[in-house]
Amino acid sequence: MVTGNGVDAYLICGTPRTGSTLLCGLLRDTGIAGRPESYFRLPDERSWADRWHLPRDAHGSFDYRDYVRAAIADGSTSNGVFAARVMWGTLDEMVVKLGAVHPDLRSTGADFDLLTRAFGRLRFVHCWREDTVAQAVSWARAEQTGFWQHGDAALPDREPRFDFEQIHDLVQTVGEHNAAWRSWFATFDVQPHSVRYEDLTTDVDRVTSGILGFLGLDLPAGHAFVPRHRRQADQLNRDWALRYRALLFGAPGPGHEVSGDADRGLRGIP
Repeated sequence: MVTGNGVDAYLICGTPRTGSTLLCGLLRDTGIAGRPESYFRLPDERSWADRWHLPRDAHGSFDYRDYVRAAIADGSTSNGVFAARVMWGTLDEMVVKLGAVHPDLRSTGADFDLLTRAFGRLRFVHCWREDTVAQAVSWARAEQTGFWQHGDAALPDREPRFDFEQIHDLVQTVGEHNAAWRSWFATFDVQPHSVRYEDLTTDVDRVTSGILGFLGLDLPAGHAFVPRHRRQADQLNRDWALRYRALLFGAPGPGHEVSGDADRGLRGIP
């Protein structure tokens, strides 16, 4: 797993509803930037292991060393570049399992060493969203309906309903997880490539090309970036965001005018 561009692997890091699914598809389609998926998300590991036909013991468990090797094989393009997506809530459990594979590095603060032992020369892409209220609204709606991306089947009889407490909790979670990522990067002196959702959704060519440049990868001649996923936000999302801000700050709710300046002032919370 050695490439001539100074990188063996990269992780797309972030929180839900920051455009990471869109970004994974764009990068995968280049044919040179790995095949990023959420390989290390605990609820998905058994289905991945089944797909890769990993051997199981009498209790149905698999060797995590086999799992990591299979993930690298599945997530790498022919030039040897591996990619995976990791949300903040996944990082700790991923590090714990890698610690079992590499017990000599199993100590507090060995996260980066474990990741580089497993994946080689590693870089990080950090996805984030400036409008954290819109992010929380999108997250809440996805949790309620089970519809996370196009192709998912929505849960039957699950009409989304506005839930202030759910959205507020998710706004706080987004803030905490963003801060946790920033702290983790600073702790290990990592300089991630920053991808703001609002930039990605308005200029996929520039943002995706910027990531390839960060990784030292040359886009194949004639390649066009074609998004596999389209933006899901609609008027209901906008109404929920406006209603949330109205309840939080005592501003006018849906059906009332909110000045552009006022809306911009609320957009960045928390």
